[in-house]
Formats: sequence, C-alpha cells, structure tokens
Amino acid sequence: MRRQFLIGTGALAVTGVGATLFGLRRMGSMDEYAAAVATTRMVLSRDPAVLELVRYATLAASGHNTQPWRFRIGDERVEVLPDLSRRTPVVDPDDHHLFASLGCAVETMAIAAQARGRACELSFSNANDGSMVLTFRPGRNDASALFDAIPRRQSTRADYDGRPVSAADLRALANASAVPGVDVVLVTDRPLMDRVRDLVVTGNGAQLADAAFLRELKSWLRFSPREAIDKGDGLFGASSGNPTLPAWLGPHVFDWVFKADAENKKYAQQIRSSAGIAVFVAEKEDREHWVLAGRACQRFALQATALGLKHAFINQPVEVVKLRPELASLVGMPGRRPDLVMRFGYGPTLPYSARRPVSTVLV
Repeated sequence: MRRQFLIGTGALAVTGVGATLFGLRRMGSMDEYAAAVATTRMVLSRDPAVLELVRYATLAASGHNTQPWRFRIGDERVEVLPDLSRRTPVVDPDDHHLFASLGCAVETMAIAAQARGRACELSFSNANDGSMVLTFRPGRNDASALFDAIPRRQSTRADYDGRPVSAADLRALANASAVPGVDVVLVTDRPLMDRVRDLVVTGNGAQLADAAFLRELKSWLRFSPREAIDKGDGLFGASSGNPTLPAWLGPHVFDWVFKADAENKKYAQQIRSSAGIAVFVAEKEDREHWVLAGRACQRFALQATALGLKHAFINQPVEVVKLRPELASLVGMPGRRPDLVMRFGYGPTLPYSARRPVSTVLV
C-alpha cells in the first residue's frame, strides 16, 4: 500500500545551487522529524487508557499512509469508522485498500489491548458505513512478540540482502497471519517470484501511464521533514531512502525524474533482493473480508518485524484489475480476488513514517 519515488543526484544538480538552497530553513531537519515521530511510537504504558490504544492503532499500515480511520471512544469500547475524506479513488476506486487499512488498525489495537489485560471482541456495525466496534473486557496480560513489534514495524522500501528465510521462520509467518476467511500464500520459489515480478512491473507501467494516478500519488508525497511533520501523513521521501527537498521544489523534481523505466528497474531489483513474496487472498469480495485481509496482513508484518525481517507492499497486480486473474492463478487461487501483496527479506531500517496526532482521528 505504500509507494516510493526516485530522486537522483543528477536531478538535484539541474535545479542549481541557488534554487536548492532556497527555503532550506523552512525544510526542517531529520533530527526534528525523528523526534516528532518518536513521540507517536512510545511504548504503551502498563495500564493504558483507551486513548493510548487508539494511538497504537494509528501505527498500522495504510495505503499511501493516508490513515483513513476515525475512532469514537465509549465505555470500554472503540468504534472504528472509515474516513472517506481520505479516499484514493484512482488507485482504490472501490475502497478496498481503505477497508484493508482499517483491518490493519483494528488488529493492531486488539493485539495492544490483549497485551495490557483487555480481551477483545470485534463486531461489524449494523450501519451501512463500514464501521466496526471493538469491545473490551478484563482478561489476562497476553503480551507477545507481535505486540513488541508494533512501534518498530515499517514498510521498508529498499533493497534487501537476498538471504533466504529459514523454514521455521516461514512457518512462524504463516501461523501468525492465519486469520479465518483469508488464505496467505508464501512464494519463495525464484521462477514464481519472477512471474510475480513481471506482473508488478506491468502494473506499475500501466499506472504510471495514467495522469490521474500520478496526480493522486503526488498529492500524498511529502518532500521535506517540516512538511512531513506538519501534515503527519503521506509518503515521506526519506522513508524510501531518498534525499529531502524543499516542499516547493519536490513536486517539480518528481515530475522530472519519476519515469516508468527507472521505477520498473527499481521494482525488479527490489524483488530480486527479497527472500519471498506474500499474497493475501480473502474468501469473499466484500468489506468484511477486506478488513480480514488487512488483519492477516498486519499480523504477518508484525511477525516479520519480530523475526528481524523487513517488508514492503507491491500491490500493482491487485490494483490493476486486468492483472488480478493471472496473479490469482499463479498462487493457486483461480477465480478469487487477490487482496494484498508484500515482499519480505532482510534489509535496512529507514526513517519511520509520520502519524497524525490522536486528537485529529477522534470523532
């Protein structure tokens, strides 16, 4: 659900020294950015208020880091609602990714609550708005490796080192992401990974040829530390290993250097450097199952983090409708709609993405 863009040193050179220096004071620094992000990722207290559980929920993955969720806190319950103002209608016209993102948030909150002595029950609202309710009751403290991984999880959009993942760790990933209603297929066979790679590249090329897609993507890009802190959402270039730029300059550089050939080569290399690919396929094509796919995906990501693995979304084959049947057949699920695709492996830690203050996501 996250994307990346390439900004090369040559592109910076063409801007000229004067233009590059202009506005640097307003850019903010990476130290300021790291300090701001750290406040959102503090470890959960021993006896947290429900508001703190909401903070942990907001650390979940979401498409373009849009954070398309709202929370209504009640008496030992939290209602989770979609924030349709944060839709991405070009890449996600049926709100599939939006509801999968809600699933990621719900699962994160449930894991955090269980680790702090609250048993959880999830129910879908009778309202037609796609909302859900997490109800809490006293339980035993059930801290786990998944809970410990919540503040450390990130989508790491970088090259990995190509090392294989052990059979034991692959089993741990499969077991952690086992959610009723969702099948998870782990692909580690190189020829099959290459076929998935080809679908990613084909899908990426189709998307980058779409002017509406590019406009939508660019609207969620954050180029400077100050811009990323102030908005608290979106795709910050430094989180993909790219240099920071003044907010006024970044969109122009993006237009100059973001080209399909370079991006396709980068995706191909990143998949080659990965140990495997995970494909999440829900049993049905509806909102409830999209939420379930998000829950399974988040559990996979947290288990990967606990094992010292990195992961990143490569969702082009599910976002480009015509590619879904081939992907489904490749993973042995013909006739089904694949929901999410992630690559995984051993790689570096990059700057974490920003989150909005909890006060802004409360109803």
